[in-house]
Amino acid sequence: MIIDTTELNSFSKLEYLKEAYGIIGMLIPILILVFGITIGVLVIVWLEREISAGIQQRIGPEYAGPLGILQALADGTKLLFKENLLPSRGDTRLFSIGPSIAVISILLSYSVIPFSYRLILADLNIGVFLWIAISSIAPIGLLMSGYGSNNKYSFLGGLRAAAQSISYEIPLTLCVLSISLLSNSSSTVDIVEAQSKYGFWGWNLWRQPIGFFIFLISSLAECERLPFDLPEAEEELVAGYQTEYSGIKFGLFYVASYLNLLVSSFFVTILYLGGWNFSIPYIIAPTLFEINKIGGVFGMTIGIFITLMKTYLFLFIPIATRWTLPRLRMDQLLNFGWKFLLPISLGNLLLTTSFQLLSL
Repeated sequence: MIIDTTELNSFSKLEYLKEAYGIIGMLIPILILVFGITIGVLVIVWLEREISAGIQQRIGPEYAGPLGILQALADGTKLLFKENLLPSRGDTRLFSIGPSIAVISILLSYSVIPFSYRLILADLNIGVFLWIAISSIAPIGLLMSGYGSNNKYSFLGGLRAAAQSISYEIPLTLCVLSISLLSNSSSTVDIVEAQSKYGFWGWNLWRQPIGFFIFLISSLAECERLPFDLPEAEEELVAGYQTEYSGIKFGLFYVASYLNLLVSSFFVTILYLGGWNFSIPYIIAPTLFEINKIGGVFGMTIGIFITLMKTYLFLFIPIATRWTLPRLRMDQLLNFGWKFLLPISLGNLLLTTSFQLLSL
């Protein structure tokens, strides 16, 4: 029996090409998403500096690029070339792994965000709860960083981050569960489409006002923004879990905080502000309503623009809050989470469940 090796070689080459094209097809959307997220973080840093300068009546960054828009890029380049120091008596493995865990766990959350109609990396049935599960990994990285630094201030900052995350994730999860009950789905795409019928008045903001405020407060605590920045309080803990870090590892924490702020704003837009949908009610302009589901490049571009506009407009709230409210004490923060937000979010969930049962 004679075997034609040329056919076998051509078949194996064809299979290799198919696998290579499949891998490239998977990597291209991921790389595009990472590039877009990077640009989004640079814009957030620039916006925060400009808004903060306006609130404090001073001049913001203006030398690095037009209107100082390249200042964040200049800061990142500086951190990239700074010396990377390690604590002499610390656990270097935990010290090095901690920042990576914090960044990767937040980056994975972007996989379930619908930026436009059918523009999502992974449309899962448990999309919103996957985000909550993934985001709960970040405090583990902060705790590892604090413990690995062999510094009492760093360790206290890591413990504060873990305690704060536990106390505020439960009210946030209950608010998300209420939205899932209203939408009859935990998919982020289904939640946005459930708000598309009545335009501005169909947003979950009007059906869940209590849940919206609880979600807003809990997301600020999750992002460790003022008045909830206890894990890195400069006056008490030097810089918290970041005290011993320098160079690119410190830059990873810096990026992680803004990535977390951006992903929280995206989820506020998706869960409460209608996502990519127009704000004009269907009854007033039925022709504009159809643009929500237009396919192709035009519809995708319009959806991305609307989603980003809502997200960046919402970002003004956490940025302005930073320069408005004083920092809470640790006991006040935990009492506020366990004794105030948790009972109210639980009551909101019970009310939502009751209304859903009565409407059947």
